[in-house]
Amino acid sequence: MLHTDSLRLVVVAPDSLTPESGDDHAMAQAERSRALRIGLLENGYNLVAVLPADTFLEQRLAQLQPDMVIVDAESEARDALEHVVMATRDARRPIVMFTNDSDTSHVKDAVAAGVSAYIVAGLSPERIRPILDVAMARFQHEQALRAELAEARSELQDRKVIDRAKGLLMQRQGLSEQEAYEKLRKSAMDKGWKVADVAQRMIDVVDLLG
Repeated sequence: MLHTDSLRLVVVAPDSLTPESGDDHAMAQAERSRALRIGLLENGYNLVAVLPADTFLEQRLAQLQPDMVIVDAESEARDALEHVVMATRDARRPIVMFTNDSDTSHVKDAVAAGVSAYIVAGLSPERIRPILDVAMARFQHEQALRAELAEARSELQDRKVIDRAKGLLMQRQGLSEQEAYEKLRKSAMDKGWKVADVAQRMIDVVDLLG
């Protein structure tokens, strides 16, 4: 896990921390946002940028390459979250959402979309570090599971390809299953390829020639 002092964070939040006077809701939201940023800095995090949730977010994240994305949103929580999820779909990062939005009907969808932690209210500085630590640990665990699943699927596909190639060799050259596999393995060793790659190449040629 990355050390706190090297963790590069981007906060996605409304642009202004100085809304027009008289707008109590906007003033309260600005104060929340200010408190969150101060809390992140006080906890030793490297806050590299504060970005709006707009159509350019994906490009900005690609340029900055943060380790984690913090979403600070309230009434527009759903819209902000949609922008962040779309912006990180091809380069997954842990996403932590802080909101005072009382509508939690989309929390399940948010977690399913890749949000590592969804925190409703409670921005006290002492809560920030454990929340982000847990979010990072959860994200890394999920990434490891995805990698294991992808590897298992790849191995299953390789086995299917090898089995089909063995079957073709057994049928066309009268080999036993072991002899067919040894022939594939020797060819792979001679070429410096994986057995599955040799098997796929052979299948491609057979399919082409009929």
